[in-house]
Amino acid sequence: MSVLPFPSFLDDVKEKGLKRATFELIDESVERLTAGMNVGDIREALRGEAPSRKPNPRLQPHADGFWLHMRPSYFHADMTGLYPTFRLGWLSTYFVFFETITGILLMVWYTPSPEVAYSDMINMISNVPMGQLMRDLHRLGAEAMVLIVALHMMRTWITGSYKKPRQFTWFTGVLLLAITGFLSFTGYLLPWDQLALWAVTIGASMIEATPPPIVGENLNLLIRGGPEIGANGLLRFYLAHVLLLPALLFVFTGVHYYKVIVHGHSLPPKSENIGEDTAKRVPLDKRVYFIPDVLTSELLWVAMTTLILVVLCIWFYDAPLEHHADPQVTPLGTTAPWYFLWIQGALKLGDKVFWGIIFPGLVLGGLAVWPYVDVTPSRRYAHRRFALTVFLLLISFITILSYMGLAKFGVATAPDIHIIHELTYPPAHNHVGKLLPIPYSQLVPGMYTTREFEAEAGQQTAAVSAFNQEIESTGQEAQVLNELQNLDYLPVSSLNFATIPADAPELRRVIGEFAEMIKKDKDELANAWGGIIITQNQANLKRVDVIISWDTVLVEDGRPVKDENGEPVLVRDESGNVVRSQNIQHIFIHEDAGYFAH
Repeated sequence: MSVLPFPSFLDDVKEKGLKRATFELIDESVERLTAGMNVGDIREALRGEAPSRKPNPRLQPHADGFWLHMRPSYFHADMTGLYPTFRLGWLSTYFVFFETITGILLMVWYTPSPEVAYSDMINMISNVPMGQLMRDLHRLGAEAMVLIVALHMMRTWITGSYKKPRQFTWFTGVLLLAITGFLSFTGYLLPWDQLALWAVTIGASMIEATPPPIVGENLNLLIRGGPEIGANGLLRFYLAHVLLLPALLFVFTGVHYYKVIVHGHSLPPKSENIGEDTAKRVPLDKRVYFIPDVLTSELLWVAMTTLILVVLCIWFYDAPLEHHADPQVTPLGTTAPWYFLWIQGALKLGDKVFWGIIFPGLVLGGLAVWPYVDVTPSRRYAHRRFALTVFLLLISFITILSYMGLAKFGVATAPDIHIIHELTYPPAHNHVGKLLPIPYSQLVPGMYTTREFEAEAGQQTAAVSAFNQEIESTGQEAQVLNELQNLDYLPVSSLNFATIPADAPELRRVIGEFAEMIKKDKDELANAWGGIIITQNQANLKRVDVIISWDTVLVEDGRPVKDENGEPVLVRDESGNVVRSQNIQHIFIHEDAGYFAH
């Protein structure tokens, strides 16, 4: 008799023996955990055998369990292949949990403050074990999640699965698509680098177009937390990213799943009679039970997707991280995230109120109410030519607008700004200024000019000497020195260019590319020359000044004006002298910088 008020495991061991008592304890625990399936049932399911117990224990987890109560106990055989779902709905759900898990891991090492956010990112990818991998997985998963959810909606439209009685299911899907986009957008800012700051600045600026102006201005201030995105804005984006939007995402994911289960998975259009919905009436010979067939298939998709993400992040993909965010420096070619490029492209068409607010609202609103507009009963492709045409036109239009949203479309950048950007820009994703990777030892202090590359072989020294005399006699030297002094401080007292040392081949190569870039834009940079001044600023620090000097050209509608001979028309002052322009920027390069191999 047990000394406890209830039977104990020791009593079972005494009565039945250790082996049998242990097995029964495990069997009972597994059956409680799975809400109905014991070890034998699981073994039979994994082996693909028919259930030996009646009633079928594989149906109990759906009725009595927590984890499977929102999954159907069986599927129609036509829905278990790759077509028509392509498993996009399941993959969308997978990415919800994937992003949640990786995001929680990143939260442990992150502080939403402009003072420490960027250093936290550096620490995370440098010192935290597998921190780089987790960040890459989270970023790549976010991009994939937006794409997969969008493809899921596209598939639903193509197969007409939004039709009655699934109109509200489609509506919740549109909400989930919007929430997914904003989740990725709010996470964009958190690294607090240049890419994040300016991409989000552009995205947030679109809100300012909301009419009337007082509403748009206050919405913009509400999102940014001030005139510029700073500590308040970063904290608001962080809270939206980790609390508000995930809460909405899980709520509407639950509603979406509930409606899918209520109405069943929409069958392929050819599998149903026109106007009928037989998804809930699955014949016995067409039933494929969730356990084990669908469950093992979904686990396979999860394993394959996770493997692909890990392989991509280990060998092919690195989450971008530029230098620290600087509100005072606007990088060239800044765009909104790729999934908002269509709005940025639309803004280039005209009025920002219409194209920035009304147009996107019409697109999302039209998508939301489409099932209530398209009330034709047939889901057959041949009977839905109008709906499919609308879909193709919409996708084509959004694709074209996304291309227009790229920085290279419809945005003219002065060639001198572009050239200096190419030479000096700090590290960005897959891009770094050409001067930065030059080995520190080859940054030989001195002054060098692109005119050296215009001379014939063996005449470089003479050409550089003649150039020194030219800029002195024409007053260009005084103009450049005055500009240098106005910008910061005067690194040199006079300009005396020399030929590039023979033991600095990388420096020669970059200045040669500098000369080619100037030559390429000779119509706008008339009679131009470039210069590089390298000075030893401190013991382990060198300053590099980049100079472009050119005759100012008359420009109309973004293009240089040419005379009857095809030559650029130069701008002259009141005395008839050609106006000379200069663009000078400088950077500092430390001996221990990681731009080059030591």
